[in-house]
Amino acid sequence: MPQKKPTVGSDKRIRVLVAKPGLDGHDRGALILCRALRDAGMEVIYTGFLATPEQVSQMAIDEDVDVVAMSLLNGAHMTAFPKVAKLIREKGGDDILLVGGGIIPDDDKPRLEKLGITGNYGPGTALKTIIEHVERIVRERDSKKSRPD
Repeated sequence: MPQKKPTVGSDKRIRVLVAKPGLDGHDRGALILCRALRDAGMEVIYTGFLATPEQVSQMAIDEDVDVVAMSLLNGAHMTAFPKVAKLIREKGGDDILLVGGGIIPDDDKPRLEKLGITGNYGPGTALKTIIEHVERIVRERDSKKSRPD
């Protein structure tokens, strides 16, 4: 399938870091997401298995990504996702969009949103929904940056 032209900015491709922070040995969903984001015209970097929150946050800064898409299936989302968010903010990545996914109980989703972790998609979420979420928020962020104060 040919790659789609980027829809955000002029020729700017959205850079996404897909991460499996912590001890989670299942990456089929993350790999499918990587492919879908790439096919939507985004530049995708995958951390692979067993990345620590420290490694994820440093990669996000080093790779100058627009988005960190995190996935966990082991129930550690309330520990790992906030830790990644905190470390990214401490390193100056305030404008990096954080998107969560995996097995996340409905009760935890509002708490993650308050910490700046958006989406929090579960199994079966249409890939189009995730792609549109990323494109919309990055587009809104970029348009705010380009407006004169």
